[in-house]
Formats: sequence, structure tokens, C-alpha cells
Amino acid sequence: MCIYNRYIFAVTLFFLVTLSCFSQTVEKHVHSREQLWFGYFNQTRLSNKFGIWLDVHYRQTDNFVDRPFQFMFRPAVTYFIKDNLRFNVGYALVEHFPAKGLETTRPEHRAWQQIWWNQKYSGLTTLQWLRLEERFNRKIANDVLLDDYNFNYRLRYNMSFFIPLKGKEIVAHTPFVAVMNEVFLNFGGKIVYNTFDQNRFFAGFGYQFSKHLNSQLGYMNIYQQEATGNNYMVTHAIRLFFFHTLDLRKAKE
Repeated sequence: MCIYNRYIFAVTLFFLVTLSCFSQTVEKHVHSREQLWFGYFNQTRLSNKFGIWLDVHYRQTDNFVDRPFQFMFRPAVTYFIKDNLRFNVGYALVEHFPAKGLETTRPEHRAWQQIWWNQKYSGLTTLQWLRLEERFNRKIANDVLLDDYNFNYRLRYNMSFFIPLKGKEIVAHTPFVAVMNEVFLNFGGKIVYNTFDQNRFFAGFGYQFSKHLNSQLGYMNIYQQEATGNNYMVTHAIRLFFFHTLDLRKAKE
């Protein structure tokens, strides 16, 4: 029970800090863009206690498809505390593609740790995770990569809801509604104005192809505060993700 109390405390702290950041009265300059996000998630269970995680992403930006925006490769090791409660430790490589008129792709390296849990009810499944990232962003000047990195921490909390459109649970061949919200907070010595990093809200539809595979397609709104503090970016994104789970324990029996 103690571990759940820690989750509740962390989530409450997230929302209190986020509300505090939103309440600051400074003149805002808001810009917008349109993006297209593709993602593949795989969780493979190798034994009763251990598994592997992998998610891969490709994103385009400006009028949805004008130019590449970002590529991400994020593997991890999973430790199963219980069937519905697991801990991940991993690494992520992120390639930030250059803006218009520039040529240099900027790499980012992340270490990350995550606690992940879900709960099934009659007619509803919830999924939550709390993630800590250690981000090493390569410095760039005049379109040339430098040898040094900027470092900061980022904390993320995600809450997702899945509602079947037929029956009371999501099984093979079930369409469903997917709604999620994720809050991001920055902290570290280099963070001055944007402790609140961003909020991502997604709403869409999913389809459970089989016990092991589903896809989700919908609209995502991202509200992000930039490092200057009073500049904000609103992203309107179409998001298509595939979620693939495997349990290799059965194959060994």
C-alpha cells in the first residue's frame, strides 16, 4: 500500500506545480504548427519477472508533412513487480532534424526510469505511468554541432483511459475510445523559466486486432512553454500508434 501512496503523492505534486506555472501573469507569445506522429510500442515478457520494452517514433512537421521533425529509438529493460505493475530502466536516442534553411541534425541522449501500472474495470481500463528522464542535448551553434551538452531532468506523468465501444472489456476485434493526458516538468540547473515544459492531450479511436496488437488514431494537442518563458508553441498533431505485446513464457511451456 505504501508504494501506491507514493504514486498519489507524486501525481498530486505534479498537478500543484503545473497549476502554479499556469498561474503566472506574463505576456504570452503563442505560435502554432501542425504535425504527423507515427509510433510503434512493443512490450515483450521474457519471464515472470523480466521483459523488454521498445518504442520507435517518426514525426513530421509544418502543414503535417512538409519536413521531418524527429526520430526516436527508446529501448528498456522491464521488471514485473506484479502483472499490472512494472518498472522500466532504459535509454533513448532522439534525432532532432534541422529547421528550414539549416542542415545539421541535433542528437539527444536520454536515460529514463519509469513506473507503469494499469487497472481494469467493467467498461473501462486505465493506464498510468510516471517517468524520470535525464536528458543530454548536444549543443549547436551556427548550424554546427559543438562538443558539449546541455543537461536537465524531466518528469512526466501520463493518465490514459480506454473505453470499449462494444462489450465491457477490450478483447480481440473490439473498437474502443482512447483518451490520455500527459504533463511534463523540467528541473535542473539550466532550467530558469520553463519548469512547466508541456501538456499533451490525446483523444481518438482504437481497434484491438488481436490479444497482442492494437492501433490508436486520433488528435493530439500539445501546449509547450519554451525556454524563454513567455513563448509558447501549440501543436496540432494527427497521431497513429501501434501497440504490440508478446508473452514468451507460454512459448517455453
